[in-house]
Formats: sequence, C-alpha cells, structure tokens
Amino acid sequence: MLDVRRLQVLRAVVTSGSVSAAATALGYTPSAVSQQVAALEKQTGTALLERAGRGVRPTAAGRLLAEHAAVIERQVAEAGTALADLLAGRSGSLTVRYFATAGATLVAPAVAAFRSELPGVRLDLGTTDPEDPFQDVLQGRADLAVVVRPHGREHPGLRLVHLLDDPYRAVLPKGHRLGAKRVLDLADLAGEPWVGSGRTGPCLDTVLDACAEAGFRPGFAVESEDHPTAQGFVAAGLGVALVPLLGLAHRHPGVTVRKVRTPEPVRAIHAAVRESAWGRPALARLVTALRETARAAQATRAARV
Repeated sequence: MLDVRRLQVLRAVVTSGSVSAAATALGYTPSAVSQQVAALEKQTGTALLERAGRGVRPTAAGRLLAEHAAVIERQVAEAGTALADLLAGRSGSLTVRYFATAGATLVAPAVAAFRSELPGVRLDLGTTDPEDPFQDVLQGRADLAVVVRPHGREHPGLRLVHLLDDPYRAVLPKGHRLGAKRVLDLADLAGEPWVGSGRTGPCLDTVLDACAEAGFRPGFAVESEDHPTAQGFVAAGLGVALVPLLGLAHRHPGVTVRKVRTPEPVRAIHAAVRESAWGRPALARLVTALRETARAAQATRAARV
C-alpha cells in the first residue's frame, strides 16, 4: 500500500516544480522532501522525478501518482467537511417512531420545523410497535420514539423527555342522558357498554387504573383500535368511550364530549432517546422541536372541552 504522506510530498514537488519550493510549502527541509520521494520511488520500483534545468518534472509514473494524490487530498477534505456537518447536526439521518395520535398533532409539525432548519438531515418516520414501543430505541433501530410512559416502569438506558400530559374525555352518543352534565364523574360510566381497544399497553393501563380507582372495570362491547373509528361506533349508539384530547382533533358530529373527574385519566407523552445518543446536535434539535410543538398544542387545546 502506498504511503499517503509520501504521495502528498510528491504532489507538492510536481505542483511547485522543485524540491526546495515544495519544502517551503510543506514546512520541511529540502533533504526531508528528497528522502520522502526517494522512499516512494523505492516502494514503487520506478523513477518519479527527473531533472529539468534547475528544477524537476514528473515522469509518467510521477504524474499519475501526483494526480491520485490530488484526488486523495480532495476526498480527505470532503470527509473532514462531512464529518464536521455530521457532528454539528447539519447532515446524517434520524429514525423516528411514534404512535398514531401523536403523529398528526405532535410529530408532523415538529418535523416540518426541523426540516426547515436542518434540511440536510434525512428523517425516517414510522409508527411504533404497539406491544413495546421502547425496543426500537433500546436496540438502536430508532433514534427517538414518541411514547406514552407506562406507570411504575423504569427503562434503564433511556432518557424520557416529557412533552405533554394528555387528559381523557368521555365521548357519548348525541342525546345520551349523561350529556346533560357538563362534567362527569368517571363512575357515571360504570354501567355503560364501552367502545375501545382491549390491547394491553400504557394507554389501556391509564384507563383501567382510573376506572379501578373509581370502583369499576369497563365492559368493552365494541373493539376499536383507533379513535376516529371509536367515535363512529359511539355516534351509532353502541357504547361510550374515553378518548384522549389528542385523539379528538377531529370530532364526529354525532358525539358529545365531556370532561371527566374523580379521577381524570391522563396519559403522559414523552420522547424516548438512548442515553448514549443524548447530546447529538440533530437529535437535540428534534427533541426541542417536539417540545415546542407540544407547548403549542397545550396552548391551543385550552378551547376544547
């Protein structure tokens, strides 16, 4: 393998036209330059320079190697620039995972703000694994995940950044008897058929824990995996539902929404990042964009029931 430093010395000689001029440009002694060229000639087994008046000129082999040395220098400079851009957060890629209701309200506007500031960073966006949304981040398949933090569970190796608390609301069919109340006690829903998902996870745990505190367990009459569909079943009179505010961005005209108390179920939404990745500039900027979006969402949802 050819010595890159010797190639750079050869290129300096070819470019300047003399050993002494190359020595001055490189900060070497002429003797040191001559030694480097001689070592490269020994390594290649051919002459690289020949006398030309008071200076030197490259042989065909010398010119070839000098051209390749120029390419190497350019590539090294480009690599340095690329590395600087990566370390400064101006390039590279981030893999982001999120759950459905957070996607439209939190992730989409945050990504738009992020891309306007750092257009050189590529984002790979996708939904989380509902069974365990933390595994993609823990195992390095994702750089960040927007998740609902489970109650009473620790996640070593992860840093969880709080984005917002998302309270649940009771969703009733239009004309339901409970719709006459402005605020419902959660226990008011105890005897009703429920519409919702029985899939285990932090969202269901939040609902079940609140219902247990109110003294009952909900009976799910209709299974629904997403909030718009659940609202449709409720509007059809097939049951009631608890839906977080983020899931009520688009309300079905056939439902009534009411606040809930004693207790009010609330899910805590966080950005999950590996501790080992914390501090990367691009990742930190994305977390900031998510926090700014969350603050804006909290400010605008005050007008909602």
